[in-house]
Amino acid sequence: MKAFFKEIFEYNHHFNQKLISELIKHKDELPERTSTLLCHNINAHQIWNARLMFTTPFGVNQTYSCQKASQIDSINLENSLKIIKDLDMDMKITYTNPKGETFVNTVQDILFHTINHHTHHKGQIISDFRQAGIEPIMIDYIFLKRGGFSKS
Repeated sequence: MKAFFKEIFEYNHHFNQKLISELIKHKDELPERTSTLLCHNINAHQIWNARLMFTTPFGVNQTYSCQKASQIDSINLENSLKIIKDLDMDMKITYTNPKGETFVNTVQDILFHTINHHTHHKGQIISDFRQAGIEPIMIDYIFLKRGGFSKS
């Protein structure tokens, strides 16, 4: 299971970086919501990592430049890989959401949720590209499995 999560987080990072490059390239053609969604996605990843690592989380709606988003996304990957390596997937984590509600979930549940959350918002970002008349990049996971993805 750890190998799968490592692969999926590397895939996620690879295509986040490609999406960031495309956002920079088409900045003037896309609605502001597109970069806001990207920042939200990266913030949420950092927040879940922070909960697993017992560090300080970002605000969920912070915004920043695409260059900064790229840097934070790289840090998120490093932290996620450390979590995958160091933590037991069945370990239960207690955390509090912004509303002050306390929950308990396993590391595996949180990692899966993080990737699923990325997928949801990447779909919205791809939709923004299409609505702006821009052909979006292909980000489907199956391309990784077919050999169409290189980590380099």
